[in-house]
Amino acid sequence: MSSIYDLTLASARDALKARKISAVELTDAYIDAADRLDGRLNSFITRTPDQARAAAKVADQALEKGEGGKLCGIPLGIKDLFCTTGIRTTAASKIIGNFVPPYESTVTANLLRDGAVFLGKLNLDEFAMGSANLTSAFGAVENPWKRKGSDAKLVPGGSSGGSAAAVAAGLVLGATGTDTGGSIRQPASFTGIAGIKPTYGRCSRFGTIAFASSLDQAGPMARNLQDCAILLESMAGFDERDSTSVNVPVPHYEAALTRGVKGLRVGIPKEYRVDGMPAEIEALWQQGMNWLKEAGAEIVEVSLPHTKYGLPAYYIAALAEASSNLARYDGVRFGERVKADTLDGLYEATRAAGFGEEVKRRILIGTHVLSSGYYDAYYLRAQKVRTLIQRDFLNAYEQVDVLLTPTAPSGAFAQDEKPTDPVQMYLNDVFTVPASMAGVPALSVPAGLDAHGVPLGLQLIGKFFDEETLIAAGHVIEQAAAFTHKPSIHAGVSA
Repeated sequence: MSSIYDLTLASARDALKARKISAVELTDAYIDAADRLDGRLNSFITRTPDQARAAAKVADQALEKGEGGKLCGIPLGIKDLFCTTGIRTTAASKIIGNFVPPYESTVTANLLRDGAVFLGKLNLDEFAMGSANLTSAFGAVENPWKRKGSDAKLVPGGSSGGSAAAVAAGLVLGATGTDTGGSIRQPASFTGIAGIKPTYGRCSRFGTIAFASSLDQAGPMARNLQDCAILLESMAGFDERDSTSVNVPVPHYEAALTRGVKGLRVGIPKEYRVDGMPAEIEALWQQGMNWLKEAGAEIVEVSLPHTKYGLPAYYIAALAEASSNLARYDGVRFGERVKADTLDGLYEATRAAGFGEEVKRRILIGTHVLSSGYYDAYYLRAQKVRTLIQRDFLNAYEQVDVLLTPTAPSGAFAQDEKPTDPVQMYLNDVFTVPASMAGVPALSVPAGLDAHGVPLGLQLIGKFFDEETLIAAGHVIEQAAAFTHKPSIHAGVSA
């Protein structure tokens, strides 16, 4: 074993079961890594080392008896959007900065059931609203990668930027994320890790603080697809407490890794060749096609004609739902209260102090599109477009099994290169939003580096509840790409 930080989740699982390493030893190593590096990255909001060590001791007792679940003793980080019993859950917002839930989200309960060790709660864009992890009330997260010859701080992507940075830097073996319009896939691409957005309804939303209820979906983020497959199998499952949870069997995702792609039809959506796409993104996309073709897949051009409407329709639908979901944080029912002389004044003062600028912007836009006189023109029309986008995917899947696209239109950009126009920031989601609107599963795998030496990802989009085919195709790309690069800031790299 060259370094404890070179272990993948799968290899750590096997080492724990073989008793080559103890859960306490593994947990202590990752606690030490966060002690050393998280002051630079700011990937955690709340760390729980004492609880983690206690859980690791319990895991070791189970492992000694030959017992324990599939994640027994594995140190994970939890995006601070999932409620965790007795541990502060903030959604990276001042307005619920002191909220300590008395209950557990279903996703985290499933992970605990399988023996996982939680190291703490990971940073994110406030209420998951952002593409760069710059909107957190607890400060921006830094991407552990650096450009060649530059010390500029890069963004890790968003909203699951804390999860992505912690995994990439070796502070956790895996993490939970949520994906509303690309918030697992885009940060995975920016930090050189793997991430899966499952089919909407595959993972329960119970106990997950909502941004846009018809779009939010939990998923795993880890160093490779095998690790993501292990995590997803634990996270997924039917939950009667979530009305959008779908009662379908959860496959053994890890077994899909070795299926290969021989005879698989891979669709290339012609509409994803957007104006101004960097040549290196186009070249990587072509390389991905070649890898799959060499492995036995057939490449087929398909059309998703309503793709160009995906981004505007998404930002109408998502922001309308955000306006409705965040109405509860008013200082009366929920949220930190700011006193005032009148009820209206209390609402205004509480929300002005509690919400950040991006959240306020999105609430205002969402409230506008739901208002009298604009509902039909904006929100209702966006829902009709959403139906057309979903129909495009269903039509495409009559010809192909999966779709291959870039994950993001660029590599990670610097924190001080943030566009002054919010719409320019929203364009980071141009390749990820259509799959979210349709509710189909998608994943991102690291496939290369850009000219500056930072990661670029490829995205695969699949049929409803067919994450297995995505994992099989993604694993072929992983093996061909042989992405073994490490970021400048990493637990296994000497400072």
